[in-house]
Amino acid sequence: MRIALLPVGFLLLAGATVAQAPQDSFQPVATMTELMLSLIYPASNDILLFINRGAPKDDKEWAAVQRSAVVLAESGNLLMMRGRARDQNDWLKDAKMLVDVGAAAYKAARTKDLNALTALSGPLDMACVTCHKQYRPEVHPRP
Repeated sequence: MRIALLPVGFLLLAGATVAQAPQDSFQPVATMTELMLSLIYPASNDILLFINRGAPKDDKEWAAVQRSAVVLAESGNLLMMRGRARDQNDWLKDAKMLVDVGAAAYKAARTKDLNALTALSGPLDMACVTCHKQYRPEVHPRP
């Protein structure tokens, strides 16, 4: 009986090891500026465009909002990676706001809920401005 359980225990242990890759194995490729210019700004601008101009007209435009929302949410996760996070306090909170607003925009786009999407204009703006005031004061000077 013990002999039969040994392979099962080994497989469970091996599976747990494979599933938990150490964070050190992740290698940032883009700089912070490149992330902002290539991912975050375009995704947030696309979402704000639909919020300000009205509902996406068809499934293709709703899919575009979904893609931008996913990019925005996952970009927040990228900002929290070791090597990118500037600190463990405000930076992580600000990046989490980006994840949350991106996830909410994704949900709104999946359900084609224009009211929910429109309600994210303020939170999306707040996520960007809050972070920039702290970490890019030349862009958003403090009073």
